[in-house]
Amino acid sequence: MTLSAARGLLACPVCGSALGPAERALGCARGHRYDLAKQGYVNLLGSAPPANADTAAMVAARERFLATGHYRPIADAVAGRLAHSSVIAEVGAGTGYYLEAALDRNPAARGVAIDVSVAAAKRAAKAHPRAASVVGDVWAGLPLLSRRFAAVLCVFAPRNPQEFARVLTPGGLAVVVTPAPHHLENLRERYALLGVEPDKDDRLLKSTSGFLEPVARTTLDYEVDAAAGDVRDLIS
Repeated sequence: MTLSAARGLLACPVCGSALGPAERALGCARGHRYDLAKQGYVNLLGSAPPANADTAAMVAARERFLATGHYRPIADAVAGRLAHSSVIAEVGAGTGYYLEAALDRNPAARGVAIDVSVAAAKRAAKAHPRAASVVGDVWAGLPLLSRRFAAVLCVFAPRNPQEFARVLTPGGLAVVVTPAPHHLENLRERYALLGVEPDKDDRLLKSTSGFLEPVARTTLDYEVDAAAGDVRDLIS
């Protein structure tokens, strides 16, 4: 994690005031301090991670799968949409794969990767030199200062439109990627995986009412011929 990437963006999870550097730690004006882990992330969760947080094995499987390039079209589409966003938060960032693509597209941008999983935060700390990695919970309230982000990115991850709206600058952009009804259809049927609700898009739009205004929608549809090992990693 680079402190410069997080400058002026992080909030103390206890009192909500701004966090700044303080000798290998982050601290606020009220004396709350948070040590930087040797792996480069900072834990601002304020509690133990939930039981459903991704494990180290799950994060490793995700990293291997993403390295195949099967989801690269999604990363490219996201990066194109965020090409003019100077400060980006990725919520539910996992390995930081999509934030990395967005920052590579815009050399002037910086970002924060947030995930409730410590294992994910460890990996995201290596994602990009202009990205900070933070353990935080979107439902408990993002440890981010209000109105500091030009964009919030959320790819196949939990969404909290009220929090997204709070941290975005006026006119800021929330880019949310959700699965189409036929996403991974063959695998879901063969291996009895979780389904995709047919009304997912409608529920997403309803949840944003009063917080965010829909401005555009893009559908990305393509086929992948995945090897057996890739399938195992995807399911994991």
